Amino acid sequence: MIPPYPTVDAHIHIQPWEMIHPHALEALKQGRDAERTLAMMRDPDELVRYMDEHNIEKVCIINYVAPEVMGFREEGVNEFSARYAAAHPDRIIPFGGVDAHNPVDIERRVDYIIHELGLRGIKIHPPHQLLMPNAYRDGGTLETLAVIYEKAQAAGIPVMIHTGTSVFPGARNKYADPMAIDDIAVDFPELTIILAHGGRPIWMDTAYFLLRRHRNVWFDISSVPPKRLLHYFPWLERVAHKTIFGSDWPGPGVPSMAANIEAFYELPLDEEIKRLILRDNALRLFATE
Repeated sequence: MIPPYPTVDAHIHIQPWEMIHPHALEALKQGRDAERTLAMMRDPDELVRYMDEHNIEKVCIINYVAPEVMGFREEGVNEFSARYAAAHPDRIIPFGGVDAHNPVDIERRVDYIIHELGLRGIKIHPPHQLLMPNAYRDGGTLETLAVIYEKAQAAGIPVMIHTGTSVFPGARNKYADPMAIDDIAVDFPELTIILAHGGRPIWMDTAYFLLRRHRNVWFDISSVPPKRLLHYFPWLERVAHKTIFGSDWPGPGVPSMAANIEAFYELPLDEEIKRLILRDNALRLFATE
């Protein structure tokens, strides 16, 4: 069933596929129309045509830096995200990333993606970036992370942090536990943090704790089959006001944005809660209305 209002998919991966390592690219192509998917990666007009076909008002295109695991390099991936979104700035919200392992000119580099490129969110992917997201603390070597959080907080843009496991070759799931985000929420209390994937399939209760403890912590329900959402997140209705819809398309196991939206809308949830998650929360979070 199609929702009777325009929706927002706050987590899709429109990325420069020419950067992706071949093994990762093959995982993304499986089980989908690779030709149209590639066309949408290259042409924002193709993406917007798809959105119009399925009454999707806005999307967030999630880009990040992970040269070792995925192939995405800081130089290039951020420019791609900004350039792609610029074609339809009212429809496409661009995210980017920073290589936290490289301390050289870190302040200038973060300022560049926020203030010059105009990216509207930053993505941290611990299992793909091979780091703990709180590695700036307790003698940690990645003080660059604190710079990223400080500048995002000052600019009023969210930081999305991957939580939960990753199946891509080379990913290190010891970095996937969301409890490390508790430090970030304490140290940067005005920073908006989005827990991507809600810690699935192991740390869902940890995500729930963080959502209840910290007023500026949100989560998205991307990469979870909608029919399994209430199994993974039986407490979803209690935090519906801090929940945003995302499909994670074209991630493995995600057939399409539209299919996930329709499957979510069929869940036995109150109509008001469905609308909060499918539309209203994202518009509020990204200040688009």
